[in-house]
Amino acid sequence: MKRAEEELLKIRPSSLAPIAMGVLLAASGVARAEPAERSVKNVEGKLSLSLLVDRDDDDGDGVPDFESDRPVASALGDVVWIEPKGGPRTLDAVDGVSVRLIVDGKVVRPGALRNRRIARLGVQGIRAGATQIRWGTLELSVEVLDLLALDGTGAPIDLVKSHVSLSRSLPLASDGVAPDLEALSFVVTGAPERLPSSLGFASFRPDLRQLDSLGDVPLSTRPCPPGVDAALSCRTTPPLRAAGDVVDRSHPESREHSLVSEVGGRWVVGVGDAMATLRVGGPRSSAVGPLARLRGKLRVRLVRMTRGGLPPVGGEDRLARAVIDNELATANALWGQCGVVFGSEAELDFQIVDPPPSYLVAVGCDLGTPASGGEIELMVDGRRVRSESVAGQTPTQVANRLARALRAAGFRAVVSPNAEISPGARRSVDVLVRRSNGQFAELSEGAVPSSTDATLGVCLGEVDLSDGLAHFSDFDAPAGTLEERTLLKAFDDGDPTTVEVVVIPAFGSVGRIGESFIFGQGASLRNVVLIDRAAIRAGARSFALSHELGHVLLDLPGHPDDYGVDRPSLLMDADATDPTVFGPRRLTLADCERAFRQSGPGAPVPMLSVWPLASKSERGRPAVKKR
Repeated sequence: MKRAEEELLKIRPSSLAPIAMGVLLAASGVARAEPAERSVKNVEGKLSLSLLVDRDDDDGDGVPDFESDRPVASALGDVVWIEPKGGPRTLDAVDGVSVRLIVDGKVVRPGALRNRRIARLGVQGIRAGATQIRWGTLELSVEVLDLLALDGTGAPIDLVKSHVSLSRSLPLASDGVAPDLEALSFVVTGAPERLPSSLGFASFRPDLRQLDSLGDVPLSTRPCPPGVDAALSCRTTPPLRAAGDVVDRSHPESREHSLVSEVGGRWVVGVGDAMATLRVGGPRSSAVGPLARLRGKLRVRLVRMTRGGLPPVGGEDRLARAVIDNELATANALWGQCGVVFGSEAELDFQIVDPPPSYLVAVGCDLGTPASGGEIELMVDGRRVRSESVAGQTPTQVANRLARALRAAGFRAVVSPNAEISPGARRSVDVLVRRSNGQFAELSEGAVPSSTDATLGVCLGEVDLSDGLAHFSDFDAPAGTLEERTLLKAFDDGDPTTVEVVVIPAFGSVGRIGESFIFGQGASLRNVVLIDRAAIRAGARSFALSHELGHVLLDLPGHPDDYGVDRPSLLMDADATDPTVFGPRRLTLADCERAFRQSGPGAPVPMLSVWPLASKSERGRPAVKKR
């Protein structure tokens, strides 16, 4: 059993019981993509059926299932199939317009079935009301209910074109607290004597595994929304919210009306034996439009302290991967408030790597002073490589000349300029050296200093994590320290649309658990997140990985509370540490809009791509079977 499910059992013992309409997992624990049929076989005499208007979109074609001309199998889960006793018989009469009939996979009008013997008939709800069908000696009485979803303003939500949104609000219902506009109320309409007293709710992951359930949610009488037939009555649930995790779900004012949910997953609503599904996404509306689902791509590298040593977290490789999978799930849950997800564990680009050797030489070290003339000498894999600097040359010119000398010696050399730092004269330039087969070269100083130039220093990059990683300060933050650059440039894939996540054992001073390098003018390190073991141990107290991802996606070098009101419940708060529901876990709608503008498909560096909720691999619906 997953940790979230174990916690939910502690919170509310009945919270994972099957929901009212009988949604159960298959024996394997994974629901099938195709729905289980609702069928009545070998029937005669009188039969009463209860249906729901089939206005959801199980096949993901963007059309309500009851409007599809040729519904496919995945859109037929709300169709009841009837087979009369004794074999085929003639359909005599259909009185009412609340259903449509399906024969041999096609929608047919009752008149087209006259004098035709039918062995199997599908009945699908299309509007609230009653319909009587006489099929030989079989008399069918069909009662259809309708299910509507209303947002916090009372506006209807289209079950096909819209979705459930993960809540961004504190789960409070006390007087004086603004209502959660993302919460949904579900209204059942139908004949007064046919309305149920409760509805069942469950949430499913994108792969259709069950995630959470609410059991029976009581209904109360309410006036019907505009457009509902005056002869019908309505009942409603209280506002229900999609919670990103168990902590949000478990608050006393939240647990009776919240479901743990995942972007890309589903809500299933049970009305008697019928069901409706609604997808889960980000904000339904914003200044940049709906933010249903956006995909971000992470490359995660765990760096051992020494070559061949233990990973920085977990104690062994297998457990290290489990730790990172949990961090990924947390990032998906928090950033799901903006519709942003980073894929599943199976999709994650993940490696455990050794720290790189000294393969990098920094021309100009950090200060980037101009050359006054001299000689540069390096030992590369035991071979001596020489180059010269000329008075007045910039670090970039000297680095290009050194790179040509390295290439002439048979090595690969990449010139990587750094952003200029505040105390620097010019920007320093790194030269990354590899062997012809792409492996790191080993650099060292020769018998003389690396540079005889009196003003232009040359420094060899070295990564030694035994004393923690030397991290940047306010002065050299744009470029990072030499040790940081040596580490991070070793694992850079050259694609700025990918966010590199590097996990290390520790930083070199107390108090630093995470850093990020955002897109900046002249920066060679960009869209990189660096966290250590303490950041992961801190867990929900600070959500360090999700916080640092926020700096990258929002292109935000500082924190909102650095220059505004302190709001410790926000994910991007600078100093909040609180593992409760009031801790740094919320993203605002403005955050979501900024992430889309700065990192979305139209941004200069698009780190987020649109990922439709109804992707082909996620079509279908959770399997159902009778209790």
